[in-house]
Amino acid sequence: MRTTRRMWVAAALAAAALAGCGEGEPGAGSVSFSTWGEDYIEQEIPAADLADGWSIQYEKFLFVVRNVTVADREGNVGGRMQGSILFDHTKAGAKPVVTFDGLEAKPWEAVSYEIGPVDADTALEGATAEDKALMLAAGASVHIEAIARKSGDGGEVEKRLDWTFSLATRYADCKGDKAGKETEGVLVTNGGTDDVELTIHGDHFFYDDLQAATAARRFAPIAAADADDDGAVTLEELAAVRLVAIEEGTYGTGSAGDINDLGAFVAALSRTIGHYRGEGECVSVDP
Repeated sequence: MRTTRRMWVAAALAAAALAGCGEGEPGAGSVSFSTWGEDYIEQEIPAADLADGWSIQYEKFLFVVRNVTVADREGNVGGRMQGSILFDHTKAGAKPVVTFDGLEAKPWEAVSYEIGPVDADTALEGATAEDKALMLAAGASVHIEAIARKSGDGGEVEKRLDWTFSLATRYADCKGDKAGKETEGVLVTNGGTDDVELTIHGDHFFYDDLQAATAARRFAPIAAADADDDGAVTLEELAAVRLVAIEEGTYGTGSAGDINDLGAFVAALSRTIGHYRGEGECVSVDP
């Protein structure tokens, strides 16, 4: 009987201890954000992946990330990034953005981030001081330099791109694949770290539709916009090309308004480059 009683007391104490743990704090964990530009930016967009046989190689892919925010559905903010960082994704590998420690262990469904203009205090990751000066002079949020090439009977043709965009975009309500399941925002576990990639898609500049899932990548209409045939396609030259005059591709604008020329179309595409956990989507809105 004494042995049985000891066992009962031990079990009761263990149960009480477990109950006490359940009534306490739920625990805390971390979320670590990085960004990557995929092989399309680090290496090239091969001719096989464009509808018209062009290939595209980036020499610079500059963009500014700011205001990474982790919140829940009720609007409670667990963490918000301070400052901003200028990245060059032609430099290989994922790059750190921000880590939030000590977040309550629970789902944080409302994750967002912004791509917006550089400022004097913007930090550098892969980018140089010269890159920052270029961006500051233009008030830029995104700047790309690339060479497009196509081989034909007359040899290889090259077109250079040197495009700068100043629009700011907030990528809100982000969701993406986590362990094979589509997950809204992040899931913080007790003592764990949710690693999140803010993925930048460099091929979006060459889509022929702003919204359709069937959009194709094309470069021929951009190459044809080189009115002075100097080998450089400027945004001003793109703005002179009416979408209705383009015969190759759909160049659909969906619900977007006031986009009637190729320059405005490419500027709109510049606001679609931000993704989440690879192919995951966010809602693109004004900050």
